[in-house]
Parts: sequence; C-alpha cells; structure tokens
Amino acid sequence: MEDLIRPIYQEWASHRNTLGILMIEKKANNSAVTDTFHIVLLVVTTNMAPPIFVKHYVSGEEKAALYVVDETKLNEWLLLGSHRKIIDWIFNGKILFDRNDYIYQLRNRMKEFPEEMRQLKMGIEFAKLIRRYMDGKAFFEADQLLDAYNHVIHALHHLARLAVIEQGFYPEVTVWNQIKQMDAQIYKLYEELVSSEEPLQKRLELLFLASEFLVHSRIPSGAAHLFKVLREKEGAWSIAEIMQHPELSSYSVDLIIMLEYLVEKKVLFVEEVPTKSRHIYHRYYSLQNKEQ
Repeated sequence: MEDLIRPIYQEWASHRNTLGILMIEKKANNSAVTDTFHIVLLVVTTNMAPPIFVKHYVSGEEKAALYVVDETKLNEWLLLGSHRKIIDWIFNGKILFDRNDYIYQLRNRMKEFPEEMRQLKMGIEFAKLIRRYMDGKAFFEADQLLDAYNHVIHALHHLARLAVIEQGFYPEVTVWNQIKQMDAQIYKLYEELVSSEEPLQKRLELLFLASEFLVHSRIPSGAAHLFKVLREKEGAWSIAEIMQHPELSSYSVDLIIMLEYLVEKKVLFVEEVPTKSRHIYHRYYSLQNKEQ
C-alpha cells in the first residue's frame, strides 16, 4: 500500500506550502487509531482554505485516508483536544517529508510541553470537568440516573486528562492506560463506577462523595490560567470582559459554570456594581474579597 500511495505524498511534498507529511499505519491491536484505515497520511500545510481537506483511497482490500490540515487548525486540535488521535499521529507517525525540521521541532515542543501551554490546557480541561460534574450532580439529584452516569463518565475522563497534563504529558487516546500509572485514585474511581456490581444509584452516590475532594483539589492547577488573566488589571471584571478576553475564548461556554464553581468555593469573589436601576446590580468577578 505504501508504494501505491507514494505518488500522492510526493505530490504534496512538492507544494511549497507543505510543512510536513506523516504516515500512520493501522495497528493490529488498535485499528481505532486510524479509524480502521490501513494507512493515514497527515499533511500539514500553511495558508490553506478550507483548513481541512480529506480524501479516501482504496486498492484491493486496503484503504487509505489523506488528511491535509492547515497549521493553525492543527494547533487548535492540539490545544483543545478536539481531535484526540492527532497526538498519537504526531508522536508515532513515520515522517515522510519534513521541511526545515517542522515535524521534528513540533514533536520536541510537545515533549517539552511549555508551562504556558500546559496552564491553558489544564484550564480548558478543568472547565469541561466542572461542566460535566455539576450537570451530572443535577441529574443525580433529579433521579435521572442514566443521564447522571453519562455526565460523570465524561467528568472522570476530563479529570484524568487534567491529571496527565499536570504531570507534563499530552493526554493520549488511551488516557486510562496513562492515568493507571500516574494517579491510582482517579483510576480506581473510574473502575468502581463502570465495574462495580452495586446498583447504579449507589455507585453514583459513592462517586460524588469520593470525587468532591478530587475535583476541589484541582482548583490550583485548573484555575491557574484564568487567575493569571484576571491579574492583568486591578479590580473586578465584568462577565463581558472575561468572555471577550482573547486568552479565554478557548474555554467557550464552559467558562460560565467554572466561574460559578470558583465563587461557590470562595476562591473567586462577586462584587455588586450599581446600575441605573434601583436594587439591581451588575455582577463583577474579582480575586479579592472586598467584604474582608
């Protein structure tokens, strides 16, 4: 198959905007990494519109997929974790073309995982964790157990990804293999939720009791990036100022529930700013407690 697709990657290698080309082969024990395709070609380019271009090929019984991705979109995937397989592809793919060592340097940056990038990724994962955790708790209290279970599974996944990032690594597709070596407590919570023979209500009840501390203990790492942004100016911030800050745009709608959780835990404080109407106030957010 590699011989058959050689003309394809040679053509892309001849384009001046192509930065690098990787080949990812299907693994016998894990076909999910390549979405069951025998070969995936990942081509990274610059100044491409639209930012993603995909083609599928077949030769006999074998099939191949071509992904041409703009560098900006690739960096977005790496930041947001919205394309989980991309970490595996970059780390384990075979380099077929590498203009000016682009892929080599990208791998090194990912291995080094700079502190600024780590903080941002931890913030995004923490916001998603809080969203799923709080929604799961609400469903549990409303006796909607299956919906609660679904949200809690996702919450644990974000908690695991956050723990991996804290250790200085990118979360991989097989994040539970990673977390098993790094944080036995989180792994045990997950294992008990999915494997226990206890009734679902009892499993969820025990999990919420056990996970409250684990979630709360992640505030220093999970909120570090947000707090760094809020320290950029003196005084309190309006919700509009927070939502419109370019460094916080990646949090999306999960930022709101994260702010409310931090207020509830008394690590972020609310200031009431008068409006033109009597008895109605703007709700501003501050790192300082004005009531003390």
